[in-house]
Amino acid sequence: MITAISFNKLPIWSLLVLLLLWFVITAYGVTQITSGYFLESLCSYPAIKEKKIAITFDDGPDESTLSILEVLEKYNVRSTFFCIGKQVDDYPHIVKKIIEKGHIIGNHTYSHSKLIDLYGTKKFVKEIIDADDSIKNTTGKIPLLFRPPYGVTNPNIAKAVKKTGHKVIGWNKRSFDTTIPSEKVILKRITKNLKPGDVILLHDTKMITVTVLEQLLLFLQKNNYTTVTIDELFSIQAYA
Repeated sequence: MITAISFNKLPIWSLLVLLLLWFVITAYGVTQITSGYFLESLCSYPAIKEKKIAITFDDGPDESTLSILEVLEKYNVRSTFFCIGKQVDDYPHIVKKIIEKGHIIGNHTYSHSKLIDLYGTKKFVKEIIDADDSIKNTTGKIPLLFRPPYGVTNPNIAKAVKKTGHKVIGWNKRSFDTTIPSEKVILKRITKNLKPGDVILLHDTKMITVTVLEQLLLFLQKNNYTTVTIDELFSIQAYA
C-alpha cells in the first residue's frame, strides 16, 4: 500500500524513466547470455591457470560440418558441437562421425524455430527432450550440456532447463560468422583480447567458418593455446 502511494506521487516522467530502465535491463538480460539475468550459464572460465580455450559450433550438423571436422583433425583439436535435433535426424552419419573423432555433442533444441523464444515452459521442455532423444537414438548418448538458440534466455527457458537438469553453456567470444562476410573481420573479433578460459562461438553451417577456423587454429598454435572441449574446460560431465 505504501509502495503504491509512493509511486502515485511520482511525476509521470519519473515513471517513464523507471519503465525505460526496466525495459533496458530486461532486454539486456534476455539477449546477453553472459549476464546470467534469468539463469546461470557457463560462458568462460577466467580463473583457469593454463592457456586453454574452448571452440564451440552451433546449428549443425550440416554438410559443412564434414569440412570443419577435417580441419579439426588436421590440427588434432577437439571441440563441442551444439546440435539441432532435426538436423541430427537428417544427418545421422555426420553426428556419428563427430563422436568418432572425439568431439562432444550438446543439445541446441529440436527445431531451433525462429519463434522458439516465445514458447511456454512446457513446449520448450519438449524441444529439449526431443533433441536429447534424437541424439540418443543416433549416438547412444544423452547430452547434459545445453545451449539456448540465439543465446536468448527468459523465465520460461529458465524453468524448462531446471526441469530437464541440463547445464547451460554460453560463450564470451561471439564470431558473428553467420552475418559478417569478411573472414578477416571474423577472425579479428575472435582473437582480439583472447584470454585463457574463453569460449568461442562459431557455426558449422557456414563454409566461411571453415577458412576462419584454420586461421584461428594457426593463431592459437602460434600463441601456445590448447583447445579443449566444454566438459574439459569446466570440469563437468558431458553425458548422462
